[in-house]
Amino acid sequence: MSNKSATITTGYEKENKLTKALSLKKNKRTNNFGVIARGLGFPILVLVVWELAGYFGWISETLLPRPSVILAEFIRLIQSGNLTYHFQVSLLRAAAGFFLGSALALTLGLLVGFSRKTEETIDPTMQMLRTIPTLAVIPLFILWFGFGEISKILLIAKAAFFPLYVNTFLGIRSVDSKLFDVAKVLEFSKWKQITKLILPAALPNILLGLRLALGAAWLALVAAELMGSSEGIGYLIMDARQFSQTSVVFVGIIIFAVFGKLSDSLVKLFEKRLLKWRDSFQG
Repeated sequence: MSNKSATITTGYEKENKLTKALSLKKNKRTNNFGVIARGLGFPILVLVVWELAGYFGWISETLLPRPSVILAEFIRLIQSGNLTYHFQVSLLRAAAGFFLGSALALTLGLLVGFSRKTEETIDPTMQMLRTIPTLAVIPLFILWFGFGEISKILLIAKAAFFPLYVNTFLGIRSVDSKLFDVAKVLEFSKWKQITKLILPAALPNILLGLRLALGAAWLALVAAELMGSSEGIGYLIMDARQFSQTSVVFVGIIIFAVFGKLSDSLVKLFEKRLLKWRDSFQG
C-alpha cells in the first residue's frame, strides 16, 4: 500500500512540475508579446498621425511624403531590382569595414589590456587618434586611396575600431582584483586565468563595444558612400535628393534604420545567451 501511495505521490509531483513548466512557458510568451506590442505601439501611432496629416494636406507631400507613398516607392524599387543591388553593395561594404575594424580593435584592446608596457606605448596614440572625427579624415582617405572601395572600407573600419578597442581595454582593466586572489588559491595557470576569469568578466564590456562599433559602422557607411560613390544606399539617397525624390530618400533612411536595429538586436541576442550568469537590474 505504501508503495502505491509513493507512486501516486511521485505522479502528482511530476504532473505539478509539468504544469509549472507549461505555465512558465506561457507566461514567457505573454511577456514577449507584451514587449513587442509596447515597442510597436509608438511607431504605429506616429505613422497613423503622419499618414492622416499628409492625407488632409496639413504637410507638404514634397517635403514629407505619406508613409503609403514611401511604401509604394519601396515596392517599386524592389520590383525594379535597383534597391536590392544598392543594398547588397552597402551591406558588403559595411560588413568588410566592420569586421576589419573590430578584428584589429579586439586584438589591440586585448594586448593593451593585458600588458602595462603595451598600454604605455600604444594607448596614448590611440586616444589621440580617437578624438579625430571620422568626417575630418575623408579628404585624406581620398588623397591616399582614391574614390575606390578601399577608402570606403577603411573609413568604416576606422569608425568601428575605437568603440570596441576602448571597451575591450576597459573590460579587462575592470576585472575585480579579488578574483585573482581566488585564482591563486585555486592554483590557476596564466592561461586559465585569462580564459576562465578575465575574458568572462570582461565580456559585458566587449559586447557593449561590439554594439557601439556596429552603430558607428552604419554611420560611417553613409559618409563613405557620399564621397564619390556610384552605388550603394548612400548614393541612392544623394541621387534622389538631386531630383527632389523625397520618398526615395526616406526609403534609404528607413533601410539604414531597420538594418541598424536588426544588427543591434543580433548582438543583444548574443548578450542574453553568453551572459546568462549575470544578475543585473532589469528595470
